[in-house]
Amino acid sequence: MRFLINGQPVEVDVDMRTSLLDLLRDHLNLHGSKKGCNQGACGACTVLADGERILSCLALAVQYQGREITTIEGIAEDGQMHPLQRAFIEHDGFQCGYCTPGQICSAIGMAAEAKRGMPSHMTRDLGAEFITLDRHEVRERMSGNICRCGAYNGIVNAISEVFVEAE
Repeated sequence: MRFLINGQPVEVDVDMRTSLLDLLRDHLNLHGSKKGCNQGACGACTVLADGERILSCLALAVQYQGREITTIEGIAEDGQMHPLQRAFIEHDGFQCGYCTPGQICSAIGMAAEAKRGMPSHMTRDLGAEFITLDRHEVRERMSGNICRCGAYNGIVNAISEVFVEAE
């Protein structure tokens, strides 16, 4: 199987039943994405596939051959943290940090969804080409990512700093 993972071409020979999460963690030693519930309910395993957020515990690696996969290890640019990573630190958007990689990848994908005009339950104008994120949209769109420590206020503040226009 061939992939582009964090900007690097990767070729691996693994069982066809291997999940994308297990490929990343067990075969490529990319341990940022976490195995939380292993049922797609917590979001700890969230990565980006061609810029869209996916739950890697539910995805078979074979389904994502030839696609660009970005994990938390791949979002930094030129050795500099992504602005969202810095915001998570500044706003205490984590306690234990277990969910943080999934939260950050999910937020990056969420912002891209809004730019493409994908509505949420909170979206007022379903016909909008671009959806302006506010704190309510952020909370709704991030609801699939669970933080057992309850650091939600810091998480929303960090995401809002980077992706929400001044209200």
